[in-house]
Amino acid sequence: MTTVTALFDTHGQALAAADRLAAIGVARDDISLVASNADGWYEPENHVAEGAATGVGVGAALGGAGGLLAGLGLMAIPGIGPVVAAGWLAATGAGALAGAAAGGAAGGVVGALMGEGVPERDAHVYAEGVRRGGTILSARVDEARAVEAQTILDQAAAVEIAEREELYRKEGWTGFDPNARPYVADTATDRSRPGA
Repeated sequence: MTTVTALFDTHGQALAAADRLAAIGVARDDISLVASNADGWYEPENHVAEGAATGVGVGAALGGAGGLLAGLGLMAIPGIGPVVAAGWLAATGAGALAGAAAGGAAGGVVGALMGEGVPERDAHVYAEGVRRGGTILSARVDEARAVEAQTILDQAAAVEIAEREELYRKEGWTGFDPNARPYVADTATDRSRPGA
């Protein structure tokens, strides 16, 4: 197995990509999502009610991956703020996500991604992208499907990580800071910009 990961500017783009991964046979348990909820897009009680009314799971009520993300949960991550998380990255990284409170560079989202083989430099960009309002989608896939899965992520409007890193660095950014102020939806309309 190998891990493919992408950053999206919106949770809708990430959910659509998750749906496409499922369509090629990637198992629900092998797909993870960590999305900023600074703008309040996900309210558990509303989505549970929608799902119950239509007879579908929470994920399907969100329009995401035919119920693949039924395990959505809310948590707060230092330096990022409120996030919606689901899947193995959230589960295996729960300690690491909480570890961000300790301020360790290897803690939090960065550490969880590095634990799955994402290079540290990219992991910092992914974490910063979520801090600024974006969504990380990650999937474990067979080596034989890695190229196909990454192509799906790239074609689903994934952020070009090197370009986003360059943009952040031009602003003086040097890496994800768990002590940074979280994204504030009112002050940033472009997810590539700082939100505080």
